[in-house]
Amino acid sequence: MRVHFIAIGGAVMHNLAIALHKKGYKVTGSDDEIFEPSKSRLSGYGLLPEESGWNVGRITSDIDTIILGMHAKADNPELARARELGLKIMSFPDYLYEQTKNKKRIVIAGSHGKTTTTAMIMHVFRFLGIKFDYMVGSLIDGFETMVGLSDEAEIAVFEGDEYLTSALDKRPKFHLYMPDIAVLNGIAWDHMNVFPTFENYVGQFRIFVDKISSGGSLIYFSGDPEVKKIALSSDGNFKKIPYTVHGYFQNKTGFYAATHNRVIPVKIFGEHNMQNLSAAKAACLAAGVDEDGFYKAIQSFEGTSKRLQLLKKNEKGIIYLDFAHSPSKVKATVDAIVDRYPDREIIACLELHTYSSLSHDFLPLYKGTLSRANKGYVYFNPHAVRMKKLQILSKDTIKTAFEGDNIKVYDDSEELFTFIKEQKYSHPLFLMMSSGEFNGFDLSQLIE
Repeated sequence: MRVHFIAIGGAVMHNLAIALHKKGYKVTGSDDEIFEPSKSRLSGYGLLPEESGWNVGRITSDIDTIILGMHAKADNPELARARELGLKIMSFPDYLYEQTKNKKRIVIAGSHGKTTTTAMIMHVFRFLGIKFDYMVGSLIDGFETMVGLSDEAEIAVFEGDEYLTSALDKRPKFHLYMPDIAVLNGIAWDHMNVFPTFENYVGQFRIFVDKISSGGSLIYFSGDPEVKKIALSSDGNFKKIPYTVHGYFQNKTGFYAATHNRVIPVKIFGEHNMQNLSAAKAACLAAGVDEDGFYKAIQSFEGTSKRLQLLKKNEKGIIYLDFAHSPSKVKATVDAIVDRYPDREIIACLELHTYSSLSHDFLPLYKGTLSRANKGYVYFNPHAVRMKKLQILSKDTIKTAFEGDNIKVYDDSEELFTFIKEQKYSHPLFLMMSSGEFNGFDLSQLIE
């Protein structure tokens, strides 16, 4: 089987390329720019294109499937050549469904928590020796890639992203997965560049729920009014399973998940993670796992990369890194840290990086999200604003949107981190939140 990737350097695309290479497929690819860690990982498997850019000579009639990445434009020359030759062209969500259409598919959707919930389910399955295919939006300890496909597995676990599929297919990715077991965690407006109103955004989740197979299951968070409304109004032929935040408590010895008849020490913390745990449990039970097996497995789950990831802890301080960028995610992450470390001075650093977060219309939704931190530092890159062709932002506009005397705004990451390193904090905890990279700043400098 020969597969060619147009825009192979994407986070999921390069992982799918590696997964197919490991499965024994002949894999080639191209891209006009490939960044780390994709570049090193592709190189390690001999899959890194010899030259950057598009080359129609790579597109030949012996290719079985072209997989088109979101980064590729509709006028891509390799895509045009593939069409001329009549080759089979698929997006990666199309391809994942094609590879797993005869398997039981668990798809985790929602505006927040889907990566962690997906990772929890994967961890439990692996702990219990259950074979499964998967796709998740972050690297997870014990898994070499973010995508795994096999001929032996009878079940697949997918993170259901609501962003668009490809330049040729403007449907949200999770509309293509056709779940047998669907999880819906929560809804908070995001991606306003493609979903211009909240109603339009919510509508994508209604369509997702309508895709559940007959006789399947919808596992939904009953504490979210929009989620609950979608679940209860659907007339699909599937079982509706509501869930709430899992019981928990914390003390000086650690953080515990608790029910009426058991107390389980866990390595994660925060109310939002207890919501994720509850969702993962319901999905695992729907897939045939028993409660004892789930609780035994989940105790060793340590989280995922950039999701409340502990970078360093010693007597001088603590540093966490989190992917939080939307207002609801930012608030949930700050709340989790403050509740877990009540005696620490919390220094929260947030990068505004996405289209939505850099929009004047969206900024007011961040009001109060950093209010529980002792210091709230907000960074944005003016170049990113220009690249997204948005209205120019000022520091005062951002400070006004966030509100609070604890807020300082920066448009230069070096200036921000120089200021932070010059301060004398008492028992500090640094919480770094971004879906970007603080303009390439090396966080190891701050760690040291």
